[in-house]
Amino acid sequence: MSPDSLTAVFSALADPTRRAILARLTQGDATVGELAAPFDLSLPTVSRHIKVLEEAKLLVRERDAQWRRCRFQREPLLDAADWIGRYVAFWDGRLDALSELVKSLPAEKPARAASKKTVPRKPNKESR
Repeated sequence: MSPDSLTAVFSALADPTRRAILARLTQGDATVGELAAPFDLSLPTVSRHIKVLEEAKLLVRERDAQWRRCRFQREPLLDAADWIGRYVAFWDGRLDALSELVKSLPAEKPARAASKKTVPRKPNKESR
């Protein structure tokens, strides 16, 4: 996956409305009107969200007679998940190494409380 396409996918996924549209499309193809129904948004606004998803190649619009049906494309999402997975594996390895290091350190003994010796103070002239 090229950096530009990865940027487009993450940018598209950054918006909760677009994530909700994708979630709906995982249940099956839908028209723009069907995708717009749950939102309190105008049809042109939903169409702009769909365009962003289409540019990120997360969905495809197809003509079905007079209807435009949208279909979920999972490949860009899988590519993004693979990219994230490399960093998850990296950090898991680093955290495992840190855990082993901590286990290999000698246990610290609890520090003893320092004994406080009170030294009588001489009264100053003002306190008399």
